[in-house]
Amino acid sequence: MTKTLDIPLGLYLHFPWCVSKCPYCDFNSYTLREPLGELAYVDALLIDLETQLQRHGDFVSGRPITTVFMGGGTPSLFSAESIARVLGRIKEMHPVSVDAEITLEANPATVERGLFTGYAAAGVNRISLGAQTFDRAALQRLGRIHLPEDVHRSASELHAAGIDNFNIDLMYGLPEQSVDSAMRDLDEAIALQPAQVSHYHLTLEPGTPFAAQPPARLPSDETVEITLQAALKRLEQQGYHQYEISAHAQRGRECAHNLLYWRFGDYIGVGAGAHGKWSRIDPDTGELEILRSHQTREPRRYQRDPRGAITWAAVPSEQRSFEYMLNALRLVDGFDEAGFERTTGLPYGAIDAVIAKLVGRGLLEAAGAGRWRTSAAGRRFLNDILVEFLPPKP
Repeated sequence: MTKTLDIPLGLYLHFPWCVSKCPYCDFNSYTLREPLGELAYVDALLIDLETQLQRHGDFVSGRPITTVFMGGGTPSLFSAESIARVLGRIKEMHPVSVDAEITLEANPATVERGLFTGYAAAGVNRISLGAQTFDRAALQRLGRIHLPEDVHRSASELHAAGIDNFNIDLMYGLPEQSVDSAMRDLDEAIALQPAQVSHYHLTLEPGTPFAAQPPARLPSDETVEITLQAALKRLEQQGYHQYEISAHAQRGRECAHNLLYWRFGDYIGVGAGAHGKWSRIDPDTGELEILRSHQTREPRRYQRDPRGAITWAAVPSEQRSFEYMLNALRLVDGFDEAGFERTTGLPYGAIDAVIAKLVGRGLLEAAGAGRWRTSAAGRRFLNDILVEFLPPKP
C-alpha cells in the first residue's frame, strides 16, 4: 500500500489567450484572433485532468486538492458558466478541501458587471487583478488594454460580490517612472483594500519584444532601489507584510497556492503549456519519487490531443536541492530542514556544507532552530546562492 505523503497538493489550470499580448510578458499566452471557443477548451482541460489522474493517480491518492489557481493568459475571458463547469467536474474527479483557496486571474478590461458575482457562485473565492500601474500613459507603454478606472470598478465589483480576498499586481521600474509616481501607484492600489499586493520590478525577459527593443527612459538603478525601499516601508506601515520577494499580504491572507509552490509542494498542471509536480513514496524502494509533467504549449495542438501531448520526466535526486532552493529561498522566512527532507527525499546532510559556506559569506542566516533564510545581502544576490546548489557537471 502506498504511503500517504505529508505534502500539500494543488491544481493549476492554464487559460492561454489574451485580447492582446503585452510586450514584457513571457508567459505562454496568445493573442485571440478568432472566437474564443471556450466550450472546446474546457472539454480539453477536463480530458487532460482525467487522463493525468488515470495515469498517475497513485501519486495523489489520499491527498485532497487544497488550492486551485486559474492563470494565463486571461482566464476572465471565460464565462462564469464555464468556470463553474470546470470546478464542478474537478470535484467529481478528485477530492477538493472544503476550505480550498480557488483563485482566478482577471484583466480589469475583461470584467463585465456581475462577472465576479458569477465567479463567486461558481466557487471562486480569490481573484488576482492585473493592474500593473494607474498611470494612463504608462499603461499604453506597457501595451495594457485597460484604463485606471477599470481597476477601480473591478475592485468595487469584487467587494460587492463578497470576494475581499484579492490580489493586485503592480509594477515598478517602468519607463519614465519617478519614485513619486511609483508611490502614487502603490497608494492607489492600497486604497482599494486588497488582501495582497504583488509588487514586481519590470524585467526585460528573454524572447519578449521589450528584450529585443528595450523601452526608452527606464529609470536608473539608483531610482529603482530608492523606489523599492520606499515601497517596502509603505507596505509594512499599511499592514502588508512581505512574505516573499515580491509578495506583501495582510496577516493570514497570504496566497496559499503560491506558498505551495515556494515550499516545494505538489501540483497538477492542466492546460496548454502547464507544468506539474507529483510525488509519492515508491512502494518497492520506500524512497521518494518525483515526477514533472509538461503539456504542449500551442493551444490548437493541445486541444487536438490533450491525452497524448503531455510528457513526464523523473526528477533525479541530484537536481532536487537546486529545484527546492529555487522556490524556498524566495520566502522571507526561508526554509526549515525538516521541510527540505520531507519534500526532496534527501537528508539535510546533503546540503549542510553548502549552507555553512553561504552563511560564512553572509548570504544566508539562521532564522531559528533548524531554519535558514537569505540575509539582506543574499536577497540582492540570490542567483549567487542558487548556483551553489546546482548539480556538478558530468
